[in-house]
Amino acid sequence: MTRKRSILKGAMAGMIGGLAGAGAKVLAEKLFPPRAAGQVAPPVVLAEQVAGHPLPPASQQAAMQSIHLAFGATAGAVYGALVEMEPSLGAWKGAAFGLTLNKLTHESILPKMGLAAPKEEQPTQERISEWVSHAVYGIFTDAVRRVVRKNL
Repeated sequence: MTRKRSILKGAMAGMIGGLAGAGAKVLAEKLFPPRAAGQVAPPVVLAEQVAGHPLPPASQQAAMQSIHLAFGATAGAVYGALVEMEPSLGAWKGAAFGLTLNKLTHESILPKMGLAAPKEEQPTQERISEWVSHAVYGIFTDAVRRVVRKNL
């Protein structure tokens, strides 16, 4: 039986998937850190720019997690809505989505915003970690999205 397409249900399922994917990405980065100890992550740089001053370590952690979760949920919602309308966008069980998101963010937008070094200047460990952790994000986002969407 074919279900009726719904952008809203797809977005809701994607948002929930994106939250799960963001959590999985954090765990992947603990196993394979993108930065050496003491390096400031792009979400912290953004939060400090908005605050207008350096943040204490506890606030840095809170800002980083908040921004990762909010961005993960938003990107997941967009992904869920798009896959609802064009299922082929869910290629590689979501890994293609995660890798594309990395390309758009860590290799393009964040350097242009001054929140990360240009990709040519990023250490190899950072680039590989971001590729892997974004693929993990995409796979978890898609897996959870599929389960949630099936039940909506």
